[in-house]
Amino acid sequence: MSFSRIFARLVAIIGGVALLWRRLQGASHEPAWGSAPVVPAAKPQGSIPTLKMPTARGWADGRKPTAAPGLAVNAFASDLKHPRWILALSSGDVLVAEATQIAGPVSSVFDYAMQATMRRAAALGVSANRITLLRDRDGDGVAEWRHTFMEKLNQPFGMAQLGDAFYVGNTDGVIAFPYVRGADRISAPGRRLTTFKPGGHWTRSLLPSPDGKKLFAGVGSLGNIDENGMDAEKGRAAIYELDLESGKSRIFASGLRNPVGMAWEPQTGALWTVVNERDGLGDETPPDYLTSVRDGGFYGWPYSYWGRIVDDRVPQDPAAVATAITPDYALGGHTASLGLCWLPAGTLPGFPDGMVIGQHGSWNRSTLSGYKVVFIPFRNGRPVGPPRDILSGFLASDERVSYGRPVGVALGPDGSLLVADDVGDVIWRVTGARD
Repeated sequence: MSFSRIFARLVAIIGGVALLWRRLQGASHEPAWGSAPVVPAAKPQGSIPTLKMPTARGWADGRKPTAAPGLAVNAFASDLKHPRWILALSSGDVLVAEATQIAGPVSSVFDYAMQATMRRAAALGVSANRITLLRDRDGDGVAEWRHTFMEKLNQPFGMAQLGDAFYVGNTDGVIAFPYVRGADRISAPGRRLTTFKPGGHWTRSLLPSPDGKKLFAGVGSLGNIDENGMDAEKGRAAIYELDLESGKSRIFASGLRNPVGMAWEPQTGALWTVVNERDGLGDETPPDYLTSVRDGGFYGWPYSYWGRIVDDRVPQDPAAVATAITPDYALGGHTASLGLCWLPAGTLPGFPDGMVIGQHGSWNRSTLSGYKVVFIPFRNGRPVGPPRDILSGFLASDERVSYGRPVGVALGPDGSLLVADDVGDVIWRVTGARD
């Protein structure tokens, strides 16, 4: 047996012992969900955080996710390469960004264990760095035509189309390209609008303002809290506003550890986002969250979480903590809530107005969470009531394997709900069930 395999097994044993110890200590708690969650007291995990992730298996033998009663699911497109984000164009075509996290330097035993675990879970590898165009020409709910729309990008994620311009959120910045409605491909050179530091949380989601004059971009932190120093985190953990006319950009809101999906709530016109919170404090501490985003607002990271609960692992800034805004709705600890879109009432039978969230799933808690697509009902511009599952069954009951992991969610051109699954390499299409 090679040294690397022996070392990997040793790391797995250490991680397993740490996981068992935390279970015996009562690390598991009731899920922290809703507008007034019970957030358990922090139990810092020290130098060996919980590391648990299922092996990626994918879908086989006709298996597919479980749709909620009254709904049906089918594969809109299969055999993609780590599809992460979806954009439905005004032409009726669907674009899919295919990219993945790339391995960084290994500086500790935990880094080695983390990377080995992520490779086994298909969360780390060679990035396709492309955007694929899908077209359902006959309207049967399956894209029978596909084409490489763009390639040789740098970990593309967010996409937006406004008039004759197409925008890509590469990990190192936002690029604008000329766009022709119905085009099968973009090959013209782009124009850089802004530059972001790559590394760490690498996704760069994009959302146009309703009037098409601005573009919002989500930029996650480099590390978990401040282990790289706050200078390395300057300009990160924030949502940016890009003025497309002047070319200027500014931080719209900060203290958001990893804001990924963004959406507009139509009644109030407020910007909403889902945020992945910090690791190493326990299964449900702190919860990931869905929140409205205020212009100039500060949401706590890295000094505090869920408003003003102090994280004493980092040097404190009491003045900043005093301004920290409490999020609107907790989504459970480490659910890795990534995708977000507004679902108008009646889009899916039995579902009122609300937000759809793609929960990629945890890797750092004793009992896994997420691995589903959920719906949060809204009334008068605010989340109300408990969450509802739309799709589940991505994780085996014994938590040993994952068949898929949902990421981006978007409304399809035919009024369906589309879900990117980066382990199953599928775009799922959700509609009402036919009698």
